[in-house]
Amino acid sequence: MTRSYFATTARGLEEIAARELESLGAGDIRPVFTGVHFTGDTALLYRVNLWSRILFRVLVPVVEVACRDAEELHREIRRLDWEEYITPEQTFAVHCTGTNRHLNHTRYTALTVKNAIVDRQRDRDGERSFVDTESPDLLINVHIEGDRGLVSFDSSGGSLHRRGYHVAMGTAPLKESLAAAMLELSGWTDDLPLLDPFCGSGTIPIEAALKALHIAPGLARSEFGFQKWNDFQPDLWESLVKEAKESQKDSLNSIIHASDADETTLQQAIDNAYFSGVENFIRFQREEIDRLEPPGDRGIILCNPPYGKRLGDVSELGALYKTFGDVLKQRFKGWTAYILSGNKELTKQIGLRSSRRVPLFNGSIPCTLLKYELY
Repeated sequence: MTRSYFATTARGLEEIAARELESLGAGDIRPVFTGVHFTGDTALLYRVNLWSRILFRVLVPVVEVACRDAEELHREIRRLDWEEYITPEQTFAVHCTGTNRHLNHTRYTALTVKNAIVDRQRDRDGERSFVDTESPDLLINVHIEGDRGLVSFDSSGGSLHRRGYHVAMGTAPLKESLAAAMLELSGWTDDLPLLDPFCGSGTIPIEAALKALHIAPGLARSEFGFQKWNDFQPDLWESLVKEAKESQKDSLNSIIHASDADETTLQQAIDNAYFSGVENFIRFQREEIDRLEPPGDRGIILCNPPYGKRLGDVSELGALYKTFGDVLKQRFKGWTAYILSGNKELTKQIGLRSSRRVPLFNGSIPCTLLKYELY
């Protein structure tokens, strides 16, 4: 049966997420602000959770209710057939987004929804479900817009960007989904060497290895939200997992290179690569930027250097950017560099003219992915 879904994603990644969904077989794709509407069957729902590198969560819309105020919201939620989705022995949690004039506090709205559900359960069974915010059997999302509320179930459970390999976290780690989006925007394939000279905790090279080896990111997760649902189809899920494992590659055409000037940070990247199972496909090296050398006569540089928002000091980073620009100009002819920057003034110190600029967000920080063709 085909039904509608809504996937959430980071601001600025909506079109990339839409292309990813298309490649996975989704239909009726419609990107909107921080999300994408699409349709598909249950197999697609499972497949998107298993394979998506860009999305945060996949929501399954269930019903739209009137909610001009808390009293009406409680009444409408209480009327729903919750026994179809959850028993008193199961746990749940409620997450709310959006507001209106009378429902202007998301926590209060979530509490109203929770109370309505347990009130119905008590009336019918004399028992109630308990709330589990860490690992609920059913994660309910309610989005308020105007006087209507859309009730959805979160099929992912936890955000899909958490791959599980970040056992060692740097001071300002890049989200896995943003690193994957940067790889898509760069057009990199393992036919070319990839170099990240500011690798930090290793997110970009690890995501590159996972992509090039065709490893489904969801294979590293212990559980998805839909696996706890009453209508979960374990045979279908197992067939998709088996298919994903069989499609994995065991070699790359080119080595992925990653370096960082800080030895402790580099060790974190090595540890993360080990826990992700791709340590043999990434060549890690401690290297100062002024000593950086190209590992080939052409390739892709993809990096997220510090830009003074959370790491380093802007006044001290200017020299780093100037040195990096000099190294690119003098030693990397034939390469293409993609640099994520959240500071326009620092970017100017590179001393190169960009051929493409893509606005992105690193968390709440507005950034630009700059493309430099090095001749």
